[in-house]
Amino acid sequence: MSRDLHPIEASVLHARRERVFLVLAGLFLGSMTMLNILGVSRFVDLSFHVNGVRIPMVIAVGVLPYPVTFLCTDFISELYGRARANFLVWVGLGLNLWVVTFLYVGGLMPPDPGIVAGTGMPPIEAYDFAFFRIRYLTMGAVVASMLAYLTAQLCDVHVFHFWKRLTRGRHLWLRNNGSTLVSQFVDTFAVITITHFYAHALPIDPGQPIWPQLWVFIGSGYVFKMVAALLDTGPFYLGVHWLSRYLEIDPNAEHALGEI
Repeated sequence: MSRDLHPIEASVLHARRERVFLVLAGLFLGSMTMLNILGVSRFVDLSFHVNGVRIPMVIAVGVLPYPVTFLCTDFISELYGRARANFLVWVGLGLNLWVVTFLYVGGLMPPDPGIVAGTGMPPIEAYDFAFFRIRYLTMGAVVASMLAYLTAQLCDVHVFHFWKRLTRGRHLWLRNNGSTLVSQFVDTFAVITITHFYAHALPIDPGQPIWPQLWVFIGSGYVFKMVAALLDTGPFYLGVHWLSRYLEIDPNAEHALGEI
């Protein structure tokens, strides 16, 4: 046994597998926490023109790291199995609730920030205005974010393994893209509609029809995630090929044993 190993690490191979899992899980959880805090704090306008026609593309800054989370769960699903991927999704839910709890408690602790009536926040010139602004946006969208997150991530894991089982481990591109594209539409539609109708946290013009504006947000977010999902197909193929050899894992062993 290597002198670098901790007594709980059974072998060099076991340590290697757990460390790679820790990196993937850490990237997933870090991205999830970051996007939940950033959330709808800013919208980025990536609109472009095609033949003189403006194509609207407005996405929340919190969406930017989101495609990474699906890539991480796909890696974990492929290499470590469905049970670990689902467990990670539930840990992510708990972690985000933990963060939101401290945002909530932090806003209740002294000193009294002197909330301006009808705004839920202190005066804009106050030192802690930034905290209360982030708290307001995060708390307002947390229900939408968590419901959408849980639904989409569990959907991603389920669809990924459905295609893996159906194709008997072949066509890696199909389960990578198929699971992500389906689950990210579920996520985008849920988070936009719940954020608007429940939290009222989207920059919607009340003088204009609601659904055309919502579809701009839904379409923009989904197209961004779809492009990111298609672009990560190559890295996913290379990553699975290299990691399965480095970790000495047969990605098809889970389904060969009937563990679905």
